[in-house]
Amino acid sequence: MLVDGKWTADWQPVQATDKKGGFVRQTSGFRHWITPDGSAGPTGEAGFKAEAGRYHLYVALICPWASRTLIARKLKGLEDAISLSVVEPALTDEGWRFGDYPGSDRDTLNGASHLHELYTRADPHYTGRATVPVLWDKERATIVNNESADIVRMFNSGFGTLARPDFELYPQDLRERIDALNERIYPRLNNGVYRAGFATTQLAYEEAFADVFSMLDELEERLGGEGPFLFGERFTEADIRLFVTLVRFDAAYHGLFKCNLRRLADYPALSAYLARVLAVPGVRGTVDIDHIKRGYYSIKALNPTGIVPVGPDLPGLDPVASRYAGQAAGAQALKEPA
Repeated sequence: MLVDGKWTADWQPVQATDKKGGFVRQTSGFRHWITPDGSAGPTGEAGFKAEAGRYHLYVALICPWASRTLIARKLKGLEDAISLSVVEPALTDEGWRFGDYPGSDRDTLNGASHLHELYTRADPHYTGRATVPVLWDKERATIVNNESADIVRMFNSGFGTLARPDFELYPQDLRERIDALNERIYPRLNNGVYRAGFATTQLAYEEAFADVFSMLDELEERLGGEGPFLFGERFTEADIRLFVTLVRFDAAYHGLFKCNLRRLADYPALSAYLARVLAVPGVRGTVDIDHIKRGYYSIKALNPTGIVPVGPDLPGLDPVASRYAGQAAGAQALKEPA
């Protein structure tokens, strides 16, 4: 992590734990908002007006939080307004790196070799993890926001007429219900898999494990009784937040993170739901199973040998074919409209 703007030690997945040895996620450090007129948002300062070409998004295709923002950018038709860079999938001793792995980019905007350099450009005394996503302001040469939940909502409503008006991810009449469901899914499933994978005690692991599968069981029942999405016919940010975890489950969380009671493939309703979300125009192009596996299995604390499994066989995603053909969804697919 960065301490007073200086990179310290090798990258480690766990920086803080609770009293039970449970994984504690860092709070995002940049919380400004882009708004149509540049006024202040719910947090941060004013001065970030929605303008085509002014903002740049840095992501990792392995990362579910970053992938939330990629999906929102696609669905809101903001590819031309917001440029994009993709880091390499493997985590290095200095964290996320820019490079030439298929589907990744060099940082031609700022000339950084590692993502943490952007954090110290925005704040020379920054202390904390250098995480993705990063929404960068080219005009002010700083980070606008590095909290995926904020960025999704900015892409939904902060860009005014630059965004598609016909795809509302956070409709007014559903907001209370969306917030309530997000608050259940996030700690038990979205972050629950990380709590299981990065637990440092048996107790912390087993508590997280129980949360993950009780939530999956609950969602299986919900989606088996209604749909096609979490709130009927309307696809919302809640679906984005659930999807990015589900699509990684069998490829990474089931084995590497020890969430092995059942595979997602063992849940018929959730599997059908996953296929429906993948069929939403633009979503499939944000998923790269090769990057996902190479990224997660590069975490030395969990996989010291660095060996990446060839499987599993994921319907509609074909990781075995991508492994041998070197196929990657990549930056080009992400930058082209669906």
